[in-house]
Amino acid sequence: MSGANPGEEIGCDVAIVGAGMAGATLALALCQGGLECVLIDPLPFETQVAETFDGRASAVSFSCFRQWRALEAAGGVEPHAQRIEQILVTDGRSPGAAAAPAQGVWLRFDSAEIADRVEGEPLGYLVENRRIRAGLAQAVTATPVKVLAPAKVTALEAEPGSVRLQLDDGRTIRAALAVGADGRNSKVRTASGIEVTGWDYGHVGVVATVGLERDHQGVAYEHFLPSGPFAILPLTEQRASLVWTESRARGTALMTARPEIFEACLRRRFGPFLGEVSVLGQRFAYPLSLQLARRITAPRAVLVGDSAHAVHPIAGQGLNMGLKDVAALAEVLIEAMRLGEDIGSAAVLERYARWRSLDNVGVALATDLFNRLFSNDHPVVRAARGAGMALVNQIGPARRMFMAEAGGAAGDLPRLLRGEPV
Repeated sequence: MSGANPGEEIGCDVAIVGAGMAGATLALALCQGGLECVLIDPLPFETQVAETFDGRASAVSFSCFRQWRALEAAGGVEPHAQRIEQILVTDGRSPGAAAAPAQGVWLRFDSAEIADRVEGEPLGYLVENRRIRAGLAQAVTATPVKVLAPAKVTALEAEPGSVRLQLDDGRTIRAALAVGADGRNSKVRTASGIEVTGWDYGHVGVVATVGLERDHQGVAYEHFLPSGPFAILPLTEQRASLVWTESRARGTALMTARPEIFEACLRRRFGPFLGEVSVLGQRFAYPLSLQLARRITAPRAVLVGDSAHAVHPIAGQGLNMGLKDVAALAEVLIEAMRLGEDIGSAAVLERYARWRSLDNVGVALATDLFNRLFSNDHPVVRAARGAGMALVNQIGPARRMFMAEAGGAAGDLPRLLRGEPV
């Protein structure tokens, strides 16, 4: 970023607040479509790609990965993307994810079942967030997108025909539209008067990357215990990303335990089915909650990603929801621009809201229900879900429909999610 000039006013079509994975993808899409964008973030790209910044990995649906390919942004991400060939969902009372496969998998999803309808795509891809951020940063810096970072938005005001954003360094941005891609504590959402609803789960997700003695073969394991899910997610280079859900108190104990104690607890929880495991790098802990914006548009403002919806990671849909927002918003804005419409008008933004609102609420509530159903040791609930999983395991069409939906191959897809440029 070049030196700031206090008092300078920068004009653009779209001001995107938040240069994370959703915001950077949106900037690439709008730039490809001919709109002039400014990308604003408190943190420069080099901070966001550091190993200590974000220890998570994301499950990216094949449709969302097609979007990056269409935007010529996949080149920096693809070498670090692990294909998910199978998902095994198991249910148990005792630790040791290896025990469940030995006793019989409750539910199995296999990419081979839908290969003919998705052109050989896997169920999805597992990629470390820092690798995604690095690949997107590389793509953004190769475009005319103006990146202002570090810079914070201190005020946002909608005016007739435009929106004005005040930055902490004294500069002003004037745009036709402001996009909030700035996460759970979105400044754009707050300044636009958009309220949120949701609740805290009282749990944290403890995240760590481990090295494996045996090859994971592209299999993702979701092992449900009364304390919450324990996920083993395959990464490249014979590694896995673990998401270990525990109460806040137990999560704190895991985070503060000496490395050898943490590894001992991990091996007991993990089980021996992939051989010896060793923790690589540091541990991270993230509080788990559900948060939904009551609306995703306001005068001259719109929300995407975690600014609009933040969900439980149980089904790995958080980033995919945000990338679907991006694909839909980009298509709506670029088509409006080509038709000579005001891209920040209420009529244009309503098209985006109609396209995304119902799906976002549906997925958020589904992840909440799924979490409550599986993080529950009540005998009746346990028996019902066991019977239900066993039944689904026997019904091929139901499994294939679920896989196609999770992969983004169903519904009214924006062009980018079909792998087509806007």
